[in-house]
Amino acid sequence: MDKQSVSGNVIDYKVLKRLFIYCKPYIKQFYLLVFFTISLSILSPIRPFLVQLTIDNHVAFNDYNGMLNMIIILVILLVFQGIIQYYHTYLSGWIGQNIVKDLRIKLYSHIQKLRLKFFDNTPIGKIITRNISDIETIAEVFGQGLASIIGDLLQLIGILIIMFLINWKLTLVTLSTFPLLLLVTYIFKEKVKVSFNNVREAVANLNSFVQERIVGMNVIQIFARESREYESFKKINRNHLESNLKAVLYYSLYFPAMEFFTALGMGLMIWYGSYQILEDQITLGILIAFIMYLQMFFRPIRMIADRFNVLQMGVVSSIRIFKLLDTKEMIVNNDKFKIENNISGKLEFKNLWFAYNEKNYVLKNINFKINPGNVLAIVGSTGSGKTSIINLINRFYEFNKGEIYLDENKLRDYNLDQLRKVIGYVPQDVFLFSDTVRNNLTLGDKMISDKKIWEVIRYLKAEKFIEKLPGKLNYNVMERGATLSVGQRQLLSCIRILLFDPKIILLDEATSSVDSETEETIQNAISKILKNRTSIVVAHRLSTIKQADNILVLENGEIVESGKHDELKRNNKQYSKLYKMQFSEVTI
Repeated sequence: MDKQSVSGNVIDYKVLKRLFIYCKPYIKQFYLLVFFTISLSILSPIRPFLVQLTIDNHVAFNDYNGMLNMIIILVILLVFQGIIQYYHTYLSGWIGQNIVKDLRIKLYSHIQKLRLKFFDNTPIGKIITRNISDIETIAEVFGQGLASIIGDLLQLIGILIIMFLINWKLTLVTLSTFPLLLLVTYIFKEKVKVSFNNVREAVANLNSFVQERIVGMNVIQIFARESREYESFKKINRNHLESNLKAVLYYSLYFPAMEFFTALGMGLMIWYGSYQILEDQITLGILIAFIMYLQMFFRPIRMIADRFNVLQMGVVSSIRIFKLLDTKEMIVNNDKFKIENNISGKLEFKNLWFAYNEKNYVLKNINFKINPGNVLAIVGSTGSGKTSIINLINRFYEFNKGEIYLDENKLRDYNLDQLRKVIGYVPQDVFLFSDTVRNNLTLGDKMISDKKIWEVIRYLKAEKFIEKLPGKLNYNVMERGATLSVGQRQLLSCIRILLFDPKIILLDEATSSVDSETEETIQNAISKILKNRTSIVVAHRLSTIKQADNILVLENGEIVESGKHDELKRNNKQYSKLYKMQFSEVTI
């Protein structure tokens, strides 16, 4: 975290100014909130003044009727003030929650547009913290932060003016401890501000740790890492505890100190006020009114530091959120060309270079062409750059040099949403949402009917698999499709692709992790998917790509061979070695 963002007032002002941009849709409600805030700051100091008049003008003269009238006025004032307080509290919360809703939607929309490179370098737990915890903190800026601070300051000013007008000498004696209160409040504010910032960081680290370990629980268990991870969690949780305890410590010191100085001020006021009563300089009503004013004066002082830190927490959270919103790792949507229905699907890579970290190239001077409806297979050892080619066509990442063309136009010039609608992608590890089979196949597209789904299922001969599931299309596959096998998840992915009927198919080692029987079923589905479509198949098992129109052999990010299966097999080079190696493994 930038140090300026933690302690710099100018930075805080700029963040608040930017935050209040999101208040524009609710500007009428905000002005109404300001009106209620000002009204409360005016009404609150009136009550002690009315008590003073009641005692001095009516109680002192045994004026029962006058006293009763004043009590009625006080009750009416309290009811009116309570109604305004109700709407003030509700409206401040309403504005805060609506701004949080808008900001969370904008942040989530922004996250969806970020390149995968951003997610490669950012822990998921921290992104979740930004989108949930940090944004929720911002609601308190409008609920308990800024509006309450403004109201408290206005009330303090009003009380001071009234007290000085009534008796300036008694006011000075009463406020003699005020400088000490300000000093204690300032120290408390600075300490708690830092501690709350540490708490937010500890929460983000805790979320990241728990999220990663739950996702990788199978790795933890199979390598018997439970005890070590348990100790690591205890350490992170201890840091979270210590961060919170520091804030608790400051609170436990601050409020007793405030009570002491408040009581000291009260004692001085009663001592000097009693002396003035004996000297006939003030009345009993004034002294009682001053006691009430003092309570009303010191209560906002005690709360203002706490509310300022609520505001500061919102500012710190806003800084984190705006930093994420300002992230430039966006996928550029040039939108120069629209995808037409008659797109042929011709793909071409020209002198393409790509690096994930802008230093070490994983693809070097890649050149190849795929004619419409043809199948290109890509083989090579692990880390040779096969999946990177798939990622670039999907525009998950941006390449560094060279160009990719689709139907003679630059790939980057196409409308991004339309481009991805004509591309079907079957990854090696198929991701499924914790939802029904139907929703995982249609991805919520209401235009795809059950009739259409079953037509595709039967076409791919996957009906036996679907019909065995409890509830069939209504079966919940659970998070990441945990209740299904790898082959079943890949079959669902194949069904999903045909439902959306793309022009280009990208398969990333779709059968590398399944048994031979399941592979045969998936291969049957894949052969139907590839029919009349431009396709790129990243293959682990070379036996599955014999019929490809062209095969590229990658090594260290470069194309070292290309050609058909039989041709490459006869060349006795890299492809031939890979094929013989796999063939010998099968025969053994």
